[in-house]
Amino acid sequence: MLFKDRKAAGQVLASKLLDYANCPDVLVLALPRGGVPVAFEIAQALKAPLDVLVVRKLGVPDNPELAMGAIASGGVRIINQQIIDDIKITDEVIARVAAQEQRELERRESIYRGEEPFPELTGRKVILVDDGLATGATMWAAVIAVRQKTPQEIVIAVPIAAPETYQQLLPKVEKIVCISTPSKFYSVGMWYEDFPQTTDAEVHELLKKSIVISH
Repeated sequence: MLFKDRKAAGQVLASKLLDYANCPDVLVLALPRGGVPVAFEIAQALKAPLDVLVVRKLGVPDNPELAMGAIASGGVRIINQQIIDDIKITDEVIARVAAQEQRELERRESIYRGEEPFPELTGRKVILVDDGLATGATMWAAVIAVRQKTPQEIVIAVPIAAPETYQQLLPKVEKIVCISTPSKFYSVGMWYEDFPQTTDAEVHELLKKSIVISH
């Protein structure tokens, strides 16, 4: 299945999540930046609040798209030991990349949230949204970060996912809602007709717009 863009993908996903519509304990939590346009459509359809959980991939220095781990808000850090062992990445390299990504994580949190505190998750149904799952490292870090805050339920909602990543994450959450898990996955971007990089300004604007709508 080819999606026109992130907005269209979000609308399709929203139609699969209508059981969560008009529930006061539901929170849509997007992984910025690409997950925010998808999540915005879901939040609108469900009449639910929208917020962000900043997660940063720890990319292999010579191949930044390959995740050797990830960090998330709340001090969460996960490591893909298999990739680290295969490529023989040193602790010093991991520490350097993690420090660099921590600075970017804090910068983005400041831009997106300002002085607003992170939302209360205890007892809530949290829908974690991204524009797709490749290695799943960032989503797994997000799940760990959310689980620490004792939600009632965690739902992963993505338009597209690599089959092996889908299977790995399935037992980690209460539910995964995914439109397609193609056997020849390759990359998230190839399943969209239009897949530009989402900007910080777009994220900020959608979050602001969502607050107005939810009120």
